Amino acid sequence: MKRRVLLIFVLFGFLSGSTMPLTNVADAQTKVVHIPSSCILPKATNTIHGVLPGTQINYTIAMPSNWNGTLLLYSYMYISPTDPLPNPAPVASDVPTTNALLQQGYALAGSSYGTGWAVQEAFQDQIALLDLFKTKCGPTVHTIAWGQSLGGMITAGLVQLYPTRFAGALPMCGVLAGSIGTWNQALDEAFAFNVLLAGNKLPIVHIPIMNAQNTIKQATSILTSAQNTAQGKARTALIAALTDIPGWFDSASREPNIQDFATQEHNQFLWESQADFQFAFGARVEVEFRAGGNPSWNTGVDYSTQLAHSVDQNEVAALYKQAGLDLNQDLDALAKAPRIKADPAAMNYLSKYFTFNGNLSIPVLTMHTTGDGLAVDQDEQTYASIVNSKEKSALLRQVFVHRADHCSFTPAEMLTGLQTLMNRVQTGTWGNTDPLLMDQKANALGSALNPHLPGFFNFTLTTFLRPFTSL
Repeated sequence: MKRRVLLIFVLFGFLSGSTMPLTNVADAQTKVVHIPSSCILPKATNTIHGVLPGTQINYTIAMPSNWNGTLLLYSYMYISPTDPLPNPAPVASDVPTTNALLQQGYALAGSSYGTGWAVQEAFQDQIALLDLFKTKCGPTVHTIAWGQSLGGMITAGLVQLYPTRFAGALPMCGVLAGSIGTWNQALDEAFAFNVLLAGNKLPIVHIPIMNAQNTIKQATSILTSAQNTAQGKARTALIAALTDIPGWFDSASREPNIQDFATQEHNQFLWESQADFQFAFGARVEVEFRAGGNPSWNTGVDYSTQLAHSVDQNEVAALYKQAGLDLNQDLDALAKAPRIKADPAAMNYLSKYFTFNGNLSIPVLTMHTTGDGLAVDQDEQTYASIVNSKEKSALLRQVFVHRADHCSFTPAEMLTGLQTLMNRVQTGTWGNTDPLLMDQKANALGSALNPHLPGFFNFTLTTFLRPFTSL
């Protein structure tokens, strides 16, 4: 079943006094050292639920009896603002990963910092939880930030803002282009859709709260109708290309052949209709409410140039030719359409929460699936380029999994990524991150943690189309 970010919320009531036995679990640390803590119970996991002092924010701490001294601070995926706060607070993405980490001796923690684009709250509450852990359980040998999707961005933001509190970070499927770049990219998608398919009839910024769901329904209906014609499919491909939405949707399927443009376009339609429009037309309302206005703009954007830099440009050209459409005519329509300006105060807010500066001082390992249409793999390119500009590339290692869907890593792949990061933290060197070796390490964790064959592979990144570094 596809994992939809706006709909899914993993139930975290699984934590109990013990963890299920695993076989073939590789050591995550070079030495097994049990660290004393006032939170340790003999022969059992001590799971502590509570509320952060002075707040109504839930937290969870899970302390194994064989604690190795490392605390993993988890930041979770985007949750719709119409959903309740997570309770109990999540400490990992799934049950098997949690149980394996506890068996390996890791302490786990997380807070229910908020729903929606809760970056500001996350920074405050996650650090407050670290303070509480120290008071309640004692000091750590290492503290690692890790998280997925929006939680991946929060993870990378935490170690930029509070580098002395962490020994390393593992942002997975992260929104690593930062908030401004991400929401500008979403604006490009909505803008092109509105001009080419919706007749400029839909609001794409300053959407009234009461109209958000209706706007999503209208946009999805128009997009679905466009699938009935070759012209509509060609324009859908162009809209997708301007944000580099991949032509691969289902993690259970093979990636389409590079020349299979029809399947690629259909998969892009699925991404837009089942995921991306929820953000472009729905989540934007909440972001604008937080920011106090529209933080996005496309003034000065040349969409012809943007298409020329897209990995999907050949698909677009082929489908336009097949449909008998003039691509230049549609690009001219985009060029002539009135541009959208950002509200300065809103832009400042979104830049603050959050823009990356690349000035790493601790090791960061990022992971991304290459068929991700929600946080595209090009996010990794813009993050790497910012890090490289500060000459900090030695502290960054990026690994990729050949699979569709957003954050569709197996437990074994996540554990292998963490093992790689811990090796760097403990030894000062990254070691061998060859995909074949990482696949072998993931396989060694056993079939229960490998619902798919491990998919680490060598991957060449392309350019994020709407980079932003700072105001």
